[in-house]
Amino acid sequence: MTVNRADIVTALADRAKVSKEQADAVLSAFTDVLGESLAKGEKVQITGYMTAETVQRAERSGRNPRTGEELTIPASTGVKLSAGSKLKAAVSS
Repeated sequence: MTVNRADIVTALADRAKVSKEQADAVLSAFTDVLGESLAKGEKVQITGYMTAETVQRAERSGRNPRTGEELTIPASTGVKLSAGSKLKAAVSS
């Protein structure tokens, strides 16, 4: 089963006893802050639950799986997510 945005908004509204519109606004604000912070190169940490940070990937060589032809994969910036202790404990119980 997959939990989507609508499911998260509904759960947030129920638990926080706010309207779905308010919960959606908070979730939107959170995702905006997360994206903006990572775009600036800042590390985002929610203690016990997760850490998100950008990582730099160097240029490297690879192969086209269809043709076997060598190609150069350009350098890029990625996002690394790490689970915190509370999240790990919640999943393992």
